[in-house]
Amino acid sequence: MVIQSFLSRLRTFANETRGSVSVEFALIMPLLFWAYMASYVFFEGYRQSSVNLKAAYTIGDLISRETNVITDEYIDSMQSLMELLTRASSSVDLRISVIRWDEDNNSYYVDWSQTRGFTTALTNADMEALETQLPVMPDNERVILVETVNVFEPPFNIGMDNVDLENFIFTRPRFAPQVLYSSS
Repeated sequence: MVIQSFLSRLRTFANETRGSVSVEFALIMPLLFWAYMASYVFFEGYRQSSVNLKAAYTIGDLISRETNVITDEYIDSMQSLMELLTRASSSVDLRISVIRWDEDNNSYYVDWSQTRGFTTALTNADMEALETQLPVMPDNERVILVETVNVFEPPFNIGMDNVDLENFIFTRPRFAPQVLYSSS
């Protein structure tokens, strides 16, 4: 008897078509507002990721065209350029390295590596871990590796944590067989 009464009331409720627009709006408005804000946050995150990647490719391309020796001031200017291009609210970490392939030893070697924001520069010991990410190259060929890390901070609290936007790009030197570095 209780079950039939419950089912009867449930059917009556399901068939009811009367309602109040203002009450329905008040119930659905928070969900719509959150969905709108979430869409904006995800769009902004993908936009920032795209801007970071384009900036990293720009830096790699600039260095690949360099025929003069790269200095600390040049690396500092690349850091400033990265910050200018990304217009990020957080700092941008930058690591620029020149990597060489040695066919005789069947391994990659670091010619030089400089960082701005990263804790360490790349060393030959790091090459084994990066081997699967590096391109296949002929003997004694070099690539310029540009790594960037930037933290995306969502502009609104939609339940999303900060996201590290990491880029790992490599470019072949264009006008010289290698790009040289000098700390002086």
